[in-house]
Amino acid sequence: MAEPLIELRGVTKAFDDRVILDKIDLTIYRGESLAIIGPSGTGKSTTLRVMSGLEAPDAGEVYIQGQRREGLVEDSKDPIGITMVFQNTALFDSLTVDENIGFSLYQHSRLPRRKVRELVEQKLEMVGLPGIADLYPAALSGGMRKRVSFARAIMENPENPANNPEVILYDEPTAGLDPIASTVIEDLITSLNCEGGCGTYAIVTHQDSTIRRTAQRIVFLYHGKVQWEGSVEEIDTTDHPMVRQFFSGQVEGPIQVIG
Repeated sequence: MAEPLIELRGVTKAFDDRVILDKIDLTIYRGESLAIIGPSGTGKSTTLRVMSGLEAPDAGEVYIQGQRREGLVEDSKDPIGITMVFQNTALFDSLTVDENIGFSLYQHSRLPRRKVRELVEQKLEMVGLPGIADLYPAALSGGMRKRVSFARAIMENPENPANNPEVILYDEPTAGLDPIASTVIEDLITSLNCEGGCGTYAIVTHQDSTIRRTAQRIVFLYHGKVQWEGSVEEIDTTDHPMVRQFFSGQVEGPIQVIG
């Protein structure tokens, strides 16, 4: 059986008086590709932020490779590297592509700038964007900015291999992209490999093609709870009413239409 890398056990998270996650249990196993889906505002991105250690749960426990995490990611060292690709790419507009991708190494490693630049250019080759290291984010298309954010997420530190990413968390990586640009990103997600192997990821998405082309297992969230889980092949065979409504786009059904 595959090794659990990230486990949420009975995790609850609320903002003000609104419960976003309600005692959910969720596991990511080594080597799998997991899609977390569901209507807007049902806790998908919050789930990723709890997994990454950017948010602490109000109740419940988070285990990283069997070790319980206490507090946020900066409060203690996780036994494996977890990196996140944000929906809005979160690039620094005032920095070049080189400075964005190599930011952590430029700031926190003892590597010479020449070596960091070499690593940046390697990552740009991996995401299909050679020769753009000296450009600023404003000069890039939306799809190019997404790929730059991927390159930053998989940047490794040769001085400290233990911190290199083993799990990538993607938050709406194809949101706002046209179908062709989405296909490029989907292909990139399934083909990216870090040195030493980085074949485990979770992805939050609403896009049908992204779900079908990037995921093996599906978890469906609604009202802060896991309502259904299954393989991507089961999308078209399950009779679960929420899954059927979600993929058919029907207004009528158990999922309440907001607004």
